[in-house]
This record gives sequence, structure tokens and C-alpha cells, in this order.
Amino acid sequence: MKLLKIHTIAFMMILVALMASCRDELCYDHYPHLGVSLTWEHEWERDYGMNHSVNWDASVQGIDYDALRPGKPEWVNIHLFSPDGSHRESYMDNDGDYITVEANVNHSLLLYNGDTEYIILSDLATPPKARASATDRSRASLTYVSSLHPNSRTTNPPDILYSAYLSQVDAIGNHENRSITVKMKPLVYTYIIRYEFEYGNEHIALARGALGGMAEAVYLIDGRTSDDSTIILYDCEIKDYGCQAQVMSFGAPGLPDEFYSKADDNSPERHYTLNLEVRLKNGNFVEYNIDVSDQIKNQPRGGLIKVSGLRIEDKDSSSEAGFNITVEDWGEREDIELPVTPE
Repeated sequence: MKLLKIHTIAFMMILVALMASCRDELCYDHYPHLGVSLTWEHEWERDYGMNHSVNWDASVQGIDYDALRPGKPEWVNIHLFSPDGSHRESYMDNDGDYITVEANVNHSLLLYNGDTEYIILSDLATPPKARASATDRSRASLTYVSSLHPNSRTTNPPDILYSAYLSQVDAIGNHENRSITVKMKPLVYTYIIRYEFEYGNEHIALARGALGGMAEAVYLIDGRTSDDSTIILYDCEIKDYGCQAQVMSFGAPGLPDEFYSKADDNSPERHYTLNLEVRLKNGNFVEYNIDVSDQIKNQPRGGLIKVSGLRIEDKDSSSEAGFNITVEDWGEREDIELPVTPE
């Protein structure tokens, strides 16, 4: 009896050990988990020597510097890439989440916010080619700027876009949990554009603008902008000094910088054109085109663009000719393309 009791105890101990262990082929959840915590870089412009964050005067600009900082998006897309070239897409909230990964292999991760309306994403299955561009928008009257920037699309300003790319997340073993922190960086920046009139601005009824020569797209993995340029179309607010607009942009084209990689000192000279179209209260139309190449060169990713000395002459604002303006007289065509889900 004593020997039987010993055998029974030994058998029970072995059984408990077997039950406590989990063989890969029998375990219901033996995949490793990767905990992703997200932090956010809330920058609306990059400093190339203008020191806007120090010299900003909210009483002049009409808005606090910090009020221009982009907030967190609603949610984030995350693409998990395996060494064999396959990838899987999932979603998480703006603080992060856990994701399951394949055991014992290295992965790469591409993250970006998906709550955009005026951005088209392409080539997401191939990280080096993954890029964002803005949706099309057309304006028939924009002939002069279009002639200065031939072969450029006319687009909406893009939405705020963040991204992050990890080229390698080291392999995680079965039943292992690991946590990482990922910083999401902005890829879209803001220009405050001021049109200052020295005479006649009280006659302005409506105003809209365009900025030609800006980057057509941005690459998600490193923030590089494309060499192709676009003309960004936008509406303006009427101010006591003239007009103002807050315009989103990917920045200057063909531009790495110190925030992502070294700048290319051999890049070609580029030109940037600022346009303003105003409808006067008498129905007349006045257009202005200004070269702002020097201002963009010093502020390639967000900042303050200002033109002054604009005038509306009496011959244009006279009530002897013209008609009453309506919103219908100010129409333009807008084409918004829906994002394409990668295969």
C-alpha cells in the first residue's frame, strides 16, 4: 500500500506538470504579443532659423503659436511586415494597443493615422514606396499660376498626417510579451499666409488663394517629399488688414532635412508662387500673383508667409459697373478620391 501511494503521488505530480506546460501544437494562444505605446510629436512647423516659437506675436498673427499644434488623431493603422514579404493590417487607438506577431522572426512596422479625408495613400504594401498625396481640386481661373508650374496637379490642402516606421522589431519567442514605444511624427505642416492691403481692402467680399510649387506627396517611412510639385488651393478669411489663410502642406518638394536625414545641398533651385483672387462687393474680380521663393526657402516645412503693399484701386471698386456677388459666382470643382485599400 505504501508503494502504491508513492506511485500515485508521483503520477499526480507528473500529470500536474504536463497540464501546466503548453505544447505549441495544443496551446490555444501561443502567439507572442507586442505591446505598442504611442507618443505624439505635436509640431506644426520646423525651425530653419526663423525662431517662430520664440518671436511669435499672437496679437499680430491672430492666433497663439501653441494653438496651431495638431492634436491626436482618432485612430491609427498599423501594418506588420514579415520577412517573406507578407503583411497584415490592424488598427489601434491613439494611445496604442497589443498586437500578435509571428513567433521567432523579425518584423517591420509601418504606422499612420487613418482618419483623413483629403489624403490618398498608395503602395502601402511596399514600405519604401508608401506615400501620401492630396486629393484633386480644380479652379478654371488659375491660368497664370498654372503656366508657372506646368504639369502640376491642383489639390486640396492635405489633412494632418502622422507616421512612424520601424525597420526591424527583433524576434519574439512563443508565450513572450514585449513592449515598445513608438513616436508618431507629423508629415503635414501649416503655413499662416497673410495678404496685407495698404488700400481698398474694405471692398473685398470673398477671397481665395493658391500656393504653387509645393510637394505633391510625402513618403511615410522617413518624411521625404516627392520631387513633383503641386498647386494647393484654399479659401481665405477676410481680416481688417486684408486676408489670411491657414494652409496645410507636405512642405517643399525633394526635401529631406535634419529631422529625418541630411539635406541635399545640390537640390535644384525651385520657385514658389502665391496667388490671391478677390471678388469685390461690386462684383469685380481682382487677382494678385507674388513670388515667395525666398520665404519658402527659409521655411520649407510650415511657417509664416506674408505679402504686403497690396491695393484695390478705385477704378476696380467703383459701383458704376459690376453686379451683386453671390456664392454661386465663386464656385469651383472638387474631386475627392476615396483611399484605396491595399491588396
